[in-house]
Amino acid sequence: MINGKRIAVVMPAYNAEKTLEKTIQELPSEVDIKILVDDSSKDQTAILAGQLGVSTFVHDRNYGYGRNQQTCYREALAAGADIVVMVHPDYQYTPALVNAMASMVSSGVYDMVLASRILGGGALKGGMPFYKYVANRLLTGFQNIFMGVKLSEYHTGFRAFSRQLLQSLPLLENSDDFVFDNQMIAQAVMFGYRIGELSCPTRYFDEASSISFRRSVRYGLGVLSTTFRFLAHKIGLRRSSIFETSGRKVHLHYYCHSSQVSEHLG
Repeated sequence: MINGKRIAVVMPAYNAEKTLEKTIQELPSEVDIKILVDDSSKDQTAILAGQLGVSTFVHDRNYGYGRNQQTCYREALAAGADIVVMVHPDYQYTPALVNAMASMVSSGVYDMVLASRILGGGALKGGMPFYKYVANRLLTGFQNIFMGVKLSEYHTGFRAFSRQLLQSLPLLENSDDFVFDNQMIAQAVMFGYRIGELSCPTRYFDEASSISFRRSVRYGLGVLSTTFRFLAHKIGLRRSSIFETSGRKVHLHYYCHSSQVSEHLG
């Protein structure tokens, strides 16, 4: 707990067997709940997570990164979490910052905290491909202009959220793919939630998950689309379901419990 708040770490996973144990070992002792959602991996990710004492849920097929997060947040809320921190189990981000991020939310100052790879200038030093760095800066500048905020980046996968934010955002209206992350920030901005940032080192190595150039291009186009939908909705030109307060909240069931992991992975 931090400031009397129950802290949950959620890990959306796909083929993370090689880096999972190292990630879990570095989680702070203040973490009350550890949840991993396996998006039907081809390796032993789910088995290992169970052995490491992590509450594990397995999708019956590969639904995608965005759908994985939906399950993560639903299960964290069901477990009684007050603050939820998403940590990628590929060890690209340092789990040691979980407490700092959760503290920023528990203070009541922020509803969402992003661990920025850009603040501090460590992205390229950590091995971020140059084309991804350039795209990150261009897309971030574009979104800052049209969304009326000033963030150092919108594309980090290391984030912390308040319970209220997760219960309020229409997350089920979002994409099942990687642009889910960007849509979530846009929703938080649209609904007036407070977003904070802190500097975070990053590591790029063979075992760390990274999307291909082709999928990166698709993600970039998705970011542009999200921004245009945000602007059109805000000025009343065209309504978008991802920005409607009446949109669908996290509540769907499409996973199997950890007791079925062995049978599922055969």
